[in-house]
Amino acid sequence: MSIILNKEELLDSNTELRRNALEILEAGLEAVDTEKILRKKLFVKDGILFIKNGEDMISVNLPPLKVRGGWVSYEKREGGEVIFIGIGKCALDGAKVIEDVLGNYLTEGAVIDVREAADAKALASRGKIKYFQGTHPYPSEQNIEATKEILKMVENLTENDLVITLISGGGSSLFELSIDMSRTGLDTIIETTKQLTARGADIYDLNKVRKTMSQVKGGKFAKLCYPAQMVSLIFSDVLGNDISVVASGPTVLDKPNEKVKNILIASNHDALIAMKIKAEELGFETTIETEVLSGNASEIGKDLAERESKPKTCILFGGETTVKLPAFAEAMAGEGGRNQEMALSSLPYMPTDSVLVCAASDGWDNSDHAGAIADLELFKKSKELNISAEEYLNKSDSYNFFEKVKGAICTGKLGSNVSDLFIILYK
Repeated sequence: MSIILNKEELLDSNTELRRNALEILEAGLEAVDTEKILRKKLFVKDGILFIKNGEDMISVNLPPLKVRGGWVSYEKREGGEVIFIGIGKCALDGAKVIEDVLGNYLTEGAVIDVREAADAKALASRGKIKYFQGTHPYPSEQNIEATKEILKMVENLTENDLVITLISGGGSSLFELSIDMSRTGLDTIIETTKQLTARGADIYDLNKVRKTMSQVKGGKFAKLCYPAQMVSLIFSDVLGNDISVVASGPTVLDKPNEKVKNILIASNHDALIAMKIKAEELGFETTIETEVLSGNASEIGKDLAERESKPKTCILFGGETTVKLPAFAEAMAGEGGRNQEMALSSLPYMPTDSVLVCAASDGWDNSDHAGAIADLELFKKSKELNISAEEYLNKSDSYNFFEKVKGAICTGKLGSNVSDLFIILYK
């Protein structure tokens, strides 16, 4: 089944080049599927958890099981307990694998993710890992309550215990306990986040501020789990893969600590390599130009469209742009995300026989669109429908533009998150 749910709708014109672009995008999304990555990289043998990390293999001794009469006892183990904590948009899918891999070694766990409660039914039926649905992109009371429950779970740990965490994008909002525990503290975090986002702040600047306001960010969660051993599996959604920035680095201490192992499990590099392989299979001369594309979405979209085109070529980018909202944006009630804005800004400048795809790897570009596709055919269609790309761009309403011209890419929430993916194809 296609990852892109409205794929056939998008193929109503310029079919061959669009189909190729969407197949390349799907190859990238498939490559960063959380469950598939973890099943490839994690396994247990003889009481040891093995984690593939590139060419290396990291091993972690698991506390021995207590067995009585041939049955595993779930009483507190003399050798220590294994607790799993999942945070962010990859957490729910990751938890399913963790339960399978660890089996009886897992004592208990908790996950906070954005997915609907229905998506957690299979997890709940197993009984060991609790699921909390949180809000994003801003924290809420339910996020704070979920965080408090997680902190209760890691109280009074000993040096014999093991905490395994899965940290991914979205965790900055989902996993939160403000230093000021009153409602004012939460409101301050929300308002600060909104102001910084509206000014076009990147994730580095945003999370630097968030760390100062939180009891769990910036390595503080690792400190709360001390003296237990900690292994953190990190799915990067930040440019340059600075793990201290992913979800504001709850397990990344300022100074290295032998008790804490932080392991980068996946990034947009994995997606881009898979996309390159697919594009070459389709006959395109392919280049990965950068994994750290950044800047103003509307400016970059125009710049990419105006590049010199070369026949039968594909250029790939990974990264994360920003949208700087005008002061009157809220009153105008525009909808959309950075990927849709980038595609919209490119439309009037797209050359003949080319396609640009801009998509969020988590399937959620600040809306139920993952992103959008842009080509000359779509621009002509907007003209025929008397829909002005410039007008919708000026009021930051890319979502409704692509709804009307049928250029949105829809996948639903994917349970993966490794920044955004961009493709330019030339016929």
